[in-house]
Parts: sequence; structure tokens; C-alpha cells
Amino acid sequence: MAFSRVFPDPPSKSIFKTFAVMLLSILASLYFLHCLTERCGTCIRTERRDAGPVERFYASKLKDFESLRRKRLLQKWTVMRHHSSIHRLESVREEDLPVIDADRRVFQAHVKMSNSLDVDLETGESYFDTGKLSALGEGSKKLPQAIIIGVKKGGTRALLEFLRVHPDIRAVGAEPHFFDRNYDNGMDWYRDLMPKTLEGQITMEKTPSYFVTREAPARIYAMSRKTKLIVVVRDPVTRAISDYTQTLSKKPDIPTFESLTFKNRTTGLIDTSWSAIQIGIYAKHLDNWLQFFPMSQILFVSGERLISDPAGELGRVQDFLGLKRIITDKHFYFNQTKGFPCLKKAEGSSKPHCLGKTKGRTHPNIDPEVVQRLRDFYRPFNMKFYQMTGRKFGWDD
Repeated sequence: MAFSRVFPDPPSKSIFKTFAVMLLSILASLYFLHCLTERCGTCIRTERRDAGPVERFYASKLKDFESLRRKRLLQKWTVMRHHSSIHRLESVREEDLPVIDADRRVFQAHVKMSNSLDVDLETGESYFDTGKLSALGEGSKKLPQAIIIGVKKGGTRALLEFLRVHPDIRAVGAEPHFFDRNYDNGMDWYRDLMPKTLEGQITMEKTPSYFVTREAPARIYAMSRKTKLIVVVRDPVTRAISDYTQTLSKKPDIPTFESLTFKNRTTGLIDTSWSAIQIGIYAKHLDNWLQFFPMSQILFVSGERLISDPAGELGRVQDFLGLKRIITDKHFYFNQTKGFPCLKKAEGSSKPHCLGKTKGRTHPNIDPEVVQRLRDFYRPFNMKFYQMTGRKFGWDD
């Protein structure tokens, strides 16, 4: 009895368990409330003091997270648009081309924008924060990736007009003559002449005199050794007569074609200093270009086939440029009056388009003997040109 009075019975274990459970419940509730406040602080209206360094750090991370989330949503939307556009392009009809072209522009612009929304989670900066996001579809001016370098009166204007139908090609209308006449103006001047392009589009220009300009290959190589070069060639005899016809239309008082062709009509010695004759010695000019560019970067287009089979030659050009074959025989019709193929729909128009009246002039009658002398003169140069290009153009058949 005395022992039990000095040391009363210890508390039961159930009391300690109940107390522990209550304590843990209270702590858990406080922790949950703390976590809820931290994660949803922007949704709880409380009066807060000015944010300290730690709070500002977490706020910036939250902002970055939201920016990144917007980026992911935009990329997901872009992919959906891409699949939709691809489906439409595969089933496109000719009359739908302007609509598809517009959709593709929007798609490319959104792809470009979504790729620009990278967030730096270390610094907290993003394009949303700093205003670096450019306007949709604005594009930029670039130096040309492909150039039609020749030849004069070979069909370069027709080729350029046909190519401009392609939605992935943007070209200068006028001839810049940068690498032969205006090189001293500098690359910035040259770039400023170019049209604005979006990602994936090719910038082009054409200046036929480049092919016979000795300095042009080195200058283009200095701009970019990856530049793709296109040369439209034509029977050199027919080309010389066409060249003379153009000059005659501007200067009716010039000497006859026959008198300009020969240094001495009696001996039959051809005057190779006359530009109309010199341009047609294609093998000689090509030698100059091969000092800088491999043959794989030069495409030769037949001026004759550009008339008889424009879609076929345009297919080769599109393949050379790495583009989808959008331009097909459905884009052309043959104009019997002009004797040339014309576009059913030109770039930016729903109306048919033929080259201007300066194209397809009637050639003057040339003495058949002079024509034959010229064919004999060009034959060995043509044979060498066929060997160099690996293609027979049929000028001596």
C-alpha cells in the first residue's frame, strides 16, 4: 500500500497515442496550409509587404514557367496546323494555290515564332519579357542562295518569271548587275535590293552578263561558296541572231549581221571580239567558273526545251534547288501568236501572263551561207561543252 501511494499508476498508453495523433494532425494541417499558400499565392488576396530577394526569385521562376507553358501550347498548335497544311497541299488543285500559299505563309511564320520563344530559366529572361518577339510574317532580306548567271538571249527572263510562281522562291525583278557593274557599292547595297523572305524560302536574282564576266565567279564565291548557279543556254547561232535583233530594235542604223560576223568576209575569219559571237563560246566561259565552283553547283537549262517543254525544265530546276515540284504542266499554255509558252496564272495574279513584246521578236533574214559558217565555227566548242556538262543539247544535229 505504501509503495502504491508514493508511486501512483503511470498514465495509460492510450492517452499518449491520442495526444500524438492530435499533434501530428495539427502539424500536417499547418504544413498543408503553408504549401497551398506558396503554390497559389497569386490566387489569395492578402496584403503583402514589398517582395524581398527570395520572393522575387520565386516570382520570376513562376513567370518563366508560365512563359514556357505558353511556348509549349503554341508549339502544339503549330504541329496541328502543320499536319492540316500538309493534308491540304497533298490534295491541292490549281485554283487553290493562292489559298494554300497564304496558309503556308502563316504556318511558317508561327513555326518561326515558336522557335524563338526560348526561356532562360537561370536568368529569368524570355522573349515575352524583353519584347524581342518579331512581327509574324515580317521576314528578312538575305543575300541570294541561287543566281541565274546567263546567258543573254538564252531565255533567262522566261525562266525567272516561271520560277516566281513557286511559293518558296522570292526573286528580284530587275537585273542587279552587282557582280559586273555595281560591285563597288558593297554587299549591304546588294542585300538591300533583295525581297524579304521567310525561313525556308530561297532568294534569287538573275543577271545574264555574269556568265561572261571574268571577275564574277571569284566575287560570287567570296559572297558564298555554296551559291547555286543556273545557266540557260541556247543554240549559239540562234542566240547571236537574237542578240543582234535586240540591238537592231534599239539602233536601226547598225551594220548588217553579216558584216559584223566576219573580220574578213573573203577569208571567212569570224570576229570573236563581237560580243554576240563571243557569248556563244560556252566552253570557254565555263572554264572560268569551274575554277571556283564544282559542276554539281551549276545547272544548265536548255533554252529550246524551255519553250517546247517548260514543265520538264522547271522540274529539273526545282530539283536542283531542293524544292518540291509545285510548278507543273498545269501552269502553262502555248501562245500560238508569240510562239512561246505562257503562264495560266502569274505570281500574285489570277490572270494569264505572257512575256512582253520585247520577247519573241521576228529575226531578220540572214544569209544561209553565213549561218552555216557560224555553225562550223561553233561546232568544236559545242562538242567540248557537251563533254563538260555531260548533256547533249542537239545544236549540231
